[in-house]
Amino acid sequence: MNLSHENITWLYVRAFVDELARSGIRHVCLCPGSRSTPLAMTFADDERFRLWMHLDERSCAFFALGLAKASREPVVLVCTSGTAAANFFPAIVEASLARVPLIVLTADRPPELRDTGAAQTIDQIKIYGAYAKWFAEIALPEANVEMLRYARTFACRAVAQANETPAGVVHFNMPFREPLVPSAADFSVSENERDAFFGRADGKAFVEISRAKIIPDEKIISTLAQSLAQSERGLIVAGMQNDAEFSAAVTKLANALGYPILADPLSQVRCGEHCRENVMDSYDAFMRDARMVKELAPEIVLRFGAIPTSKPVLQYLQQYATARQILIDDGGWNEPAHIASEMIRSDAVLFCDALSKEISAPRAKSAWLEQWQTLNTRTKSVVNLQLATLNEFFEGRVFSELTELLPDRATCFLSSSMPVRDADTFLASNARNIRFLSNRGANGIDGVVSTALGAGAASEGKLVLVIGDLALYHDLNGLLAAKLHKLNALIILLNNDGGGIFSFLPQATHPKNFEKLFGTPHGLNFEHAAKMYDANFVDVKDWDEFRAAVTNGLRADGLNIVQVKTNRETNVTMHRAVWRAVSNNLGQIEK
Repeated sequence: MNLSHENITWLYVRAFVDELARSGIRHVCLCPGSRSTPLAMTFADDERFRLWMHLDERSCAFFALGLAKASREPVVLVCTSGTAAANFFPAIVEASLARVPLIVLTADRPPELRDTGAAQTIDQIKIYGAYAKWFAEIALPEANVEMLRYARTFACRAVAQANETPAGVVHFNMPFREPLVPSAADFSVSENERDAFFGRADGKAFVEISRAKIIPDEKIISTLAQSLAQSERGLIVAGMQNDAEFSAAVTKLANALGYPILADPLSQVRCGEHCRENVMDSYDAFMRDARMVKELAPEIVLRFGAIPTSKPVLQYLQQYATARQILIDDGGWNEPAHIASEMIRSDAVLFCDALSKEISAPRAKSAWLEQWQTLNTRTKSVVNLQLATLNEFFEGRVFSELTELLPDRATCFLSSSMPVRDADTFLASNARNIRFLSNRGANGIDGVVSTALGAGAASEGKLVLVIGDLALYHDLNGLLAAKLHKLNALIILLNNDGGGIFSFLPQATHPKNFEKLFGTPHGLNFEHAAKMYDANFVDVKDWDEFRAAVTNGLRADGLNIVQVKTNRETNVTMHRAVWRAVSNNLGQIEK
């Protein structure tokens, strides 16, 4: 074959991209750039992909993160050479720590242009360090059979590796020589070469890589079931999970064991059609009371997922570090507190199903479970009464209101810092199928808007993002995705003019430089930003207006922003008033 450089680039890149599609990739997020032209044009010409264009690499990467998180499948992320690749880094850190599958393709200069002063050239080799579970420098394009098989095989491996437990980031650095615009060519090949040039005739991937979940050992399950049968004072702690089948499996296990579940909203257990009789949703409030914690000493704790959002739960687990704490995890090490006495490597759903089957008869309702249920019910009642007395805006009440307002099938994205914590405290369990997501890998407030919009793009229901003013400011660029891709989203902006969470921390007791260093007031008017991105903006003045604006925003198309202005100092006071009311009421139970 007499092929030009452009023909060779086309054949090579097309083989690679073809295998990504055959391996199940559906979404590609990319930014404009010259060196990535072969990839960009090839992806754009392939109708099997949904192409999501972004102008800013940082927002693009977080959008891809949200897409992958919500769809539970790898998303491809593409950029040109130079600092474009560096702008992907924050989202890649989050994806790695949160176990979200991404395939990152960074275009690069060829080797002869590196370390020579060539424009837009930096060292991209292993630029993401340990946050990429697999890195490869992909060979320069060639069009012989061996290299096309190599391109196809590496594409298949990338998808499999991103998905492999624990899921994470695969990074391929892909150098290209000029000219960069690929050009199709007509040619004929022998039967032996056909698969390399055109892919398998049956449409299957060049290499079909099977993925199996980790099955719990039967002996371990049997022994554990016998042990749990002797332990009435047991507890299940459900942290962040992203398996759609987990909630039904873990609640079935809890019912069989007669154990309460401390259900973080991000566990997907707090809300839904599954049985929620043993689901506790007010623990964050009543576990702040030392007297109650003293009465709730567990014998055994089964822990699933990441460490919970709630600090009182973590402190509770640390206080009872001598209890038998068993962490069920299928990969990685979600144990920053160093208090688990056992770790069982298993898929969480398979573990719950196997253990449920091993329990011969469900435990009769115990005094232990009744105690938890009574505390939970009593606490919810006190919290609701306390919230009803607060006429001014209180950030915690936003989530009490959303308990009633969020529709079935909604995706509620919770910003890090205060929103995810307030959701844990004030959002009540209900039977609607509401999915709660958040960036809790690195727990940063950067990229929240983009991640949420990406998650919304992959979700069937309405996207509701609850975010603070600093987090919105950090990612205002991300709002462009809603405009470009005509996404429907409701953003609830909790605007306290600064870093509200610091008012809860010891730094607040040092007022001299507190505002300058931590409070960081900015005085920004976000209505101007809303206009720039064609968003509908409502600044509500009371709770009636809030409910009306949220209801209208859920019904409307496009981007809708509802602003709730709060005061950082009074917000702390109201939080503490709620916790004090709960503690006082629980003290009356003792008497």
